[in-house]
Amino acid sequence: MAALGGVRGVTRALVAAPNPGAWRSLCTSAVAQAASRSQGEDVRVEGAFPVTMLPGDGVGPELMHAVKEVFKAASVPVEFQEHHLSEVQNMASEEKLEQVLSSMKENKVAIIGKIHTPMEYKGELASYDMRLRRKLDLFANVVHVKSLPGYKTRHNNLDLVIIREQTEGEYSSLEHESARGVIECLKIVTRTKSQRIAKFAFDYATKKGRGKVTAVHKANIMKLGDGLFLQCCEEVAELYPKIKFETMIIDNCCMQLVQNPYQFDVLVMPNLYGNIIDNLAAGLVGGAGVVPGESYSAEYAVFEMGARHPFAQAVGRNIANPTAMLLSASNMLRHLNLEHHSNTIADAVKKVIKVGKVRTRDMGGYSTTTDFIKSVIGHLHPYGG
Repeated sequence: MAALGGVRGVTRALVAAPNPGAWRSLCTSAVAQAASRSQGEDVRVEGAFPVTMLPGDGVGPELMHAVKEVFKAASVPVEFQEHHLSEVQNMASEEKLEQVLSSMKENKVAIIGKIHTPMEYKGELASYDMRLRRKLDLFANVVHVKSLPGYKTRHNNLDLVIIREQTEGEYSSLEHESARGVIECLKIVTRTKSQRIAKFAFDYATKKGRGKVTAVHKANIMKLGDGLFLQCCEEVAELYPKIKFETMIIDNCCMQLVQNPYQFDVLVMPNLYGNIIDNLAAGLVGGAGVVPGESYSAEYAVFEMGARHPFAQAVGRNIANPTAMLLSASNMLRHLNLEHHSNTIADAVKKVIKVGKVRTRDMGGYSTTTDFIKSVIGHLHPYGG
């Protein structure tokens, strides 16, 4: 009972969420800030936008190298301030976490790789990745699943968006052993955060000219938890009469995505379901290597891969696909209002894929990561401009 009381205390602290405030526009202009860093790798660039870079684990550092090479070739006015945080490479500590948080809070924009979470329990339930997202209140994860012209998959011409609440739910890190051999995991669902992610989804649909939002849930079984999430979505939907609103149970949603994904436009869902659906949907258009993602709070924007995988088996083999990270970097530039640079890089990546001569192994080819980067750079200025 003492253990349970302790967990309840933590639960109360977790759900006492601060006032979320107004969600900033996805197109908010970031202002370049003068930053003083002791990082030896940082290069001061006059007038450049400071961006925090967190390479992460697995092929993350190789993918970030691709971003830096392409940015350099495209003369992108961005200054990366690189930090390293890894639980598997013994580069994780409270001090390093605070350094990363300080950089991200100052710059407001970051690009990150996958910070791998070991399965072994070492006294701390919340991973550094989860703690980072919570401390920055990165409540909305957005994954735009879109087919790439020239690369055929089981379903072509797909265009759907998955929006996931990622600060509570099953990932609340509240677990305890109530009796020998009995583990209790607490799933936290709050009205405040459910309303916030629902409003984000409808605002996103409105801003992007999309016509339908589908709330994904399991309220038939989790009548109170998912029931509250569903109720909040229904309440918010009434404020957006021009957006069609539907609901769907998570298991049916998985089947429908495989059978007929064209019926979906924007999907909004709690944490665990979103994690699963992100990966399922990424598989529909080519896998983790081709789908970009991003996470937002009221103040910060973090750009990453849509399906988060370290791809550890590819480390050092020069075979990782940089498409998702480059497209995510392009989205970051659009967020910074660097529209021309954003379009230039995204167009170059898509041209490489459409031509089809340079493809990494996950796309059925034999090209290396280096081959892909060189080809993208070659398509940045096809007419020598």
